[in-house]
Amino acid sequence: MDDFIASYGWIIWLVLILIFLTVEIVTLELTFLMVAIGSIGGLIAGLFGAEWWLQLVIAAVLAVILLVLIRPPLLRALKKGGDPARSNVDALPGTDGTVVASIGGEFGIGQVKLANGETWTARLSPITEQRIVAAGERVLVTSIDGATAVIVPVERVQP
Repeated sequence: MDDFIASYGWIIWLVLILIFLTVEIVTLELTFLMVAIGSIGGLIAGLFGAEWWLQLVIAAVLAVILLVLIRPPLLRALKKGGDPARSNVDALPGTDGTVVASIGGEFGIGQVKLANGETWTARLSPITEQRIVAAGERVLVTSIDGATAVIVPVERVQP
């Protein structure tokens, strides 16, 4: 058995490395990348003539060191570069607009033209007083429910 591992151990390491890299491509969490790099350490130890048990120890120790010391800073660096600006539907809550077709009444649905120029089907938020909001009134989008803007009327401040 030892002769087999000594002769073909490098093939086993290559297969393990390919499996770990494949799993890493699917998961994208850098865990299996660190294990694959540890396996590369085991492969290199085997190419220099280390016993099979020493190859395993080297691979395991290297993988644990990489998981503990390298993976967390890499994950922080990857997450740091994200764009914090909201876009698309996520950017609409908090946007003001003007009622185009009255909201409320029999069906409770109307239309509102938002500050970004888009016209949306709209309904009153359940947290506000249910009344008819006439065309021309200013409103504020509180959320998006499917293709409908959920709005609240903006109270007019009198001087």
